[in-house]
Amino acid sequence: MKTLTSKQRAYLKGLAQKIDPIFQIGKNGVTPEVTEAIALALEARELIKISILNNCLEDPRDVCEKLSERTHSLPVQIIGKKIVLYKPSKENHRIMLPQ
Repeated sequence: MKTLTSKQRAYLKGLAQKIDPIFQIGKNGVTPEVTEAIALALEARELIKISILNNCLEDPRDVCEKLSERTHSLPVQIIGKKIVLYKPSKENHRIMLPQ
């Protein structure tokens, strides 16, 4: 999968400011069920925000790495305990990235 340019990343960060987290990762960490649900959400929305709860024992960077690897998505940003992931949809392409 390709990587994002700084211009594309900045554009996606701007879009991500307006969305709320739709998933929470807790003490169980990244389970196969959570991974599958996130993959489905990425296909539907392309850009999602995930919140890491305080009782999660894993580092947010590790969680982001695992999720992006397992869902074949691109990490946009990690701020504190919030992660933003992007994956272009195969059927429902909405977000047009700047070149």
